[in-house]
Amino acid sequence: MIYYSIPGRNELLQDLEVKEMAPVIEDYEFGRIQIDGKTFRSDVIICPDGVRPDWWRKDGHGLDPGDIEAALDEVRPDTLIIGRGANGALTVPEKTRKWIENKGVELIALPSREACEKYNELSGTAKVVAGLHLTC
Repeated sequence: MIYYSIPGRNELLQDLEVKEMAPVIEDYEFGRIQIDGKTFRSDVIICPDGVRPDWWRKDGHGLDPGDIEAALDEVRPDTLIIGRGANGALTVPEKTRKWIENKGVELIALPSREACEKYNELSGTAKVVAGLHLTC
């Protein structure tokens, strides 16, 4: 058996084979996030295989299906977590919510600090994608 730990998490995992581990959010503050030892200062999408930096949306503070379509189609996650910003400025319109639901993906939209915590909580047990707005 192989035992390994995940930085930022307390539990030990055991398995019969080594698996790739999802990225871990180590720190978040307004305008900055640290993931697996690397600092990002622009919005990001986190997928099980890594971080997609410089996440840009058609409408800066509104989530459009096209803003997340590529990640959802590629990963086919169980859950999509949207970090709405430190103050919750990023909105998820009803048409986008329905589009995500029709793909069979659970949507969790929270202020970014809580979204980071929820991502770390779920990413070890489910296939999760997170889109995180780092500022307002």
